[in-house]
Amino acid sequence: MSDTHSEQLLSEVAALPGLPGVYRYFDAQDQLLYVGKARNLKKRVASYFQKSHDGTRIGHMVSRIARMETTVVRSEAEALLLENNLIKTLNPKFNILFRDDKSYPYLKITGTREVFKPSARVPSPSLAFPRMAYYRGVVDRRHSYYGPYPSAWAVKESITLLQKVFRLRTCEDTVFANRTRPCLLYQIKRCSGPCVDLIDSEAYAQDVRDAERFLRGETQAVLDALEQRMLAHADKLEFEQAAEIRNQISALSRVLHQQAVDNVSDRDVDVLAVKVQGGRACVNLAMIRGGRHLGDRPYFPAHVEDATAIDHALAVEGGGSAVQGDPADRVAVQVLEAFIAQHYLGVAMPHTLVTSHPVGKTLLDALTEQIGAKVNAVHHPREHRRIWLEMAQKNADIALARLLAEEGSQQARTRALADALHLPDDQLDALRIECFDISHTAGESTQASCVVFEGHKMQNSQYRRYRIEDITPGDDYAAMRQVLLRRYGRIAEALRADEGAAPTIGATADTPGAPQDPAASEPTVESVAGPRMPDLVLVDGGKGQVSMAREVFEQLGLDLSLIVGVEKGEGRKVGLEELVFADGREKVYLGHDSAALMLVAQIRDEAHRFAITGMRAQRARVRTGGSKLEDIPGVGPKKRARLLQRFGGVRGVATASVEDLGTVEGISAELADAIYRALH
Repeated sequence: MSDTHSEQLLSEVAALPGLPGVYRYFDAQDQLLYVGKARNLKKRVASYFQKSHDGTRIGHMVSRIARMETTVVRSEAEALLLENNLIKTLNPKFNILFRDDKSYPYLKITGTREVFKPSARVPSPSLAFPRMAYYRGVVDRRHSYYGPYPSAWAVKESITLLQKVFRLRTCEDTVFANRTRPCLLYQIKRCSGPCVDLIDSEAYAQDVRDAERFLRGETQAVLDALEQRMLAHADKLEFEQAAEIRNQISALSRVLHQQAVDNVSDRDVDVLAVKVQGGRACVNLAMIRGGRHLGDRPYFPAHVEDATAIDHALAVEGGGSAVQGDPADRVAVQVLEAFIAQHYLGVAMPHTLVTSHPVGKTLLDALTEQIGAKVNAVHHPREHRRIWLEMAQKNADIALARLLAEEGSQQARTRALADALHLPDDQLDALRIECFDISHTAGESTQASCVVFEGHKMQNSQYRRYRIEDITPGDDYAAMRQVLLRRYGRIAEALRADEGAAPTIGATADTPGAPQDPAASEPTVESVAGPRMPDLVLVDGGKGQVSMAREVFEQLGLDLSLIVGVEKGEGRKVGLEELVFADGREKVYLGHDSAALMLVAQIRDEAHRFAITGMRAQRARVRTGGSKLEDIPGVGPKKRARLLQRFGGVRGVATASVEDLGTVEGISAELADAIYRALH
């Protein structure tokens, strides 16, 4: 194996120190292949090059290594944290990779951590009467946050629960400050009506404190306190107040009985169950917060087979303990440890994990070092923890079975389309389809979309929008011509250059009319493997659109057989679509229940959805004057509020003259001119 690598690389391997660290392998095109950690860099890295791995996944990876980078750290725990930080940020090809999804929702109670200033005569509504809200984003120290929750539904369910029991408000401060009579939530006993002084601030503050104690899992303490308050009111013959608290106790008791897996001894716990089958894996994460089971969420990693094969081969060579036991269990442990390392890296986490498989001590030590408190992993739980784990394991089984069924169905659709159009079926996993659609409203804000189907699924990271300009409004044919020239002009030029011919293209991807934002810029199609045309180009339309596409492909010298139009059937009914070809073939009707037609319709509908959402956003920007006030430098919240109050809204600001804008307090002549230019 070492004969295929350069002397420089082998000498670098020989010179490595026997210290803990992280190594990274790159191929000849400088693409990152693999990130690994080692207790002993010299021993671990040398194991890749000292033996032959021909015919294996690790052999395929090692044969592509052209250079490496290493980083020495102080401990194996540090190496593990750095390894997973690099995996998350660099997306190496041969590592187990979980999609980074840390934006969990929280339940926020506003203003509970603010302190009244002595100079403040009247506190703000959020301070005097805190509100509950669904929240996702950066936290603010002035507010209290509870969670994270596995889904938005779980947060909203908790808010509804707290409304029933503690009757806290959920309205915005602007609505709260302008109410003259109680809203519907008060009428149905979901709010205590602080907006119209139906409850004083002290009583409301007590409800807020009880709600927060409940969210922290102190349910029995809350029940005891409510009972004492009820008895105190009864002793004073305040029977109405006592009845209100009695109703609160009843509502809270019903909630606790519905939570069959509640246990106040476990406040915050994460339950992790793994299922591996058919080359895919699922990690199901269930969250226990404040002693309440909040629900779960499945995660599906990429590169499972490649990464586990490499890790297993290295463990075999090193004689490690990881090679003991059932192969499926070994893979499950690797997937679980990869998830824990990547998921909890740099974020707050509970101190207890309940897991379906054992977790290595090195990983737990690294997490303990990260959060500054002992992290425990329980592998064989008892009592309520066992119930939680069984629920999580069952949900992992169901989620993975559903994924495999969906993937099998999608692969069947891909094969059916390949058979119907006589496409090669030896590399269906790499079959790439691009679909185009045009959207506008009576010629206004014309947008074209390009969506991509590859690897049996829609690749939304490769979607592109194109702003169409310099055409007659409503001319869909001209719009299709422009987007196809811009999309494939550069590819055709690169292909012709590879063939040694001078490029003679009349229009390329630089044709006027850039995509609407930087994130939607056109992709660099000249990859390390050379330019790539899709295997199929779908256009939403019949003979007219296909004819325009044929003209563009003839001009660019591209294969006409790639173009397929999706023509509406009789009465434009779904399921009656026909496929129209640019190379002269007869129309094809696939049948209303055809798997191939289902795939075509799925891609076409996605292109239409993507185009119309972009068009609506562009139209909204045009109709409101192009820019929002908050995007204009120098216009902060106070100046924006004054402008909106003076002119009655964004439209009024947009129609105001520079002189009128300059009459607003705090708006200088220069800023008035800047606002006018931004909105026009």
